[in-house]
Amino acid sequence: QVQLVESGGGLVQAGGSLRLSCAASGRTLSGYTLGWFRQAPGKEREFVAMISRAGSRMDYGDSVKGRFTISRDNPKNTLYLQMNNLKPEDTAVYFCAAKYYLASGPDSGQTTYDYWGQGTQVTVSS
Repeated sequence: QVQLVESGGGLVQAGGSLRLSCAASGRTLSGYTLGWFRQAPGKEREFVAMISRAGSRMDYGDSVKGRFTISRDNPKNTLYLQMNNLKPEDTAVYFCAAKYYLASGPDSGQTTYDYWGQGTQVTVSS
């Protein structure tokens, strides 16, 4: 079992930055593909970013490309999401997720992830 705990959310003005962290316990994350997803009120959960287990491959949702950067520190068992130039439409609860690196299915698909954190709220004011 992998337990994930997000932190770093908060209230920020448009154009500002936040850095989210996701700390893991239970197992080392080095064998897992990791992702960030978000869910705004009244909307479906959407893919934000993913990173391969060694950090050599990343992918981003179209709405965050060029503004968000995903990274991981395997020795620290931690995943990060650096969010720059935040917009009001980025307001959502952000979740980190993990799946075994050999698991089938698209890395952008939430159903392929086995472990989820409880989420952290990000609110961007205009």
